[in-house]
Amino acid sequence: MDKPEHDNAAHDNARGKTPVQAAEQTLEGDSTTVTSEETTAIGEDEIITLRTRVQEKEAEAKANYDLFLRERADLENFKRRMQRDKAEALRFANEPVIRDLLPILDNLERAVSHAQGASNSQSLVEGVSLVLRSFLDMVEKHGVSRVSAKGQLFDPAKHEAMAQVENTEVAPNTVVDEYAPAYLLHDRLLRPALVVVAKPPADEKKSAT
Repeated sequence: MDKPEHDNAAHDNARGKTPVQAAEQTLEGDSTTVTSEETTAIGEDEIITLRTRVQEKEAEAKANYDLFLRERADLENFKRRMQRDKAEALRFANEPVIRDLLPILDNLERAVSHAQGASNSQSLVEGVSLVLRSFLDMVEKHGVSRVSAKGQLFDPAKHEAMAQVENTEVAPNTVVDEYAPAYLLHDRLLRPALVVVAKPPADEKKSAT
């Protein structure tokens, strides 16, 4: 048998809640249920989005790794090619100089051949002089210049003293003779001049003391 409505109201009042409060609680419960379902739907969408992003990043990482491997292979090939080119360049570095030496060898052979059939030595001197001129022209072509030191003050950076001689006609430490000239390659000293340097006579040294 159903209880009267006033009995239910009395029961709610007994629990400390009015009918309005009970209705509000029912509405709140319904709102909570809807919010939970929406949260579940949003979570699934986020998971799908994250999975898509992960797949995109994996594909991007794979493409970058493939690119790295290709560039590394290209770099190794470039290094090997440069090493081969360097070795080849070193092997034939003297080719221009040797090519320019060949005409000098030809002139030297002609001078020797001509001297063998001549009755005097003058022809040999002329032939060797020709070879010397050809050789000096060749080294000059490659940036080599000949520098005479005679008459200059002795410079240890450019000259190498082979002997000293007493000389009153020039100032002490003046180069009075040279055994071999100096040679420059552009601005770099290839070989110092081998020179004889003047010194004051012994009696001048004694008078100075």
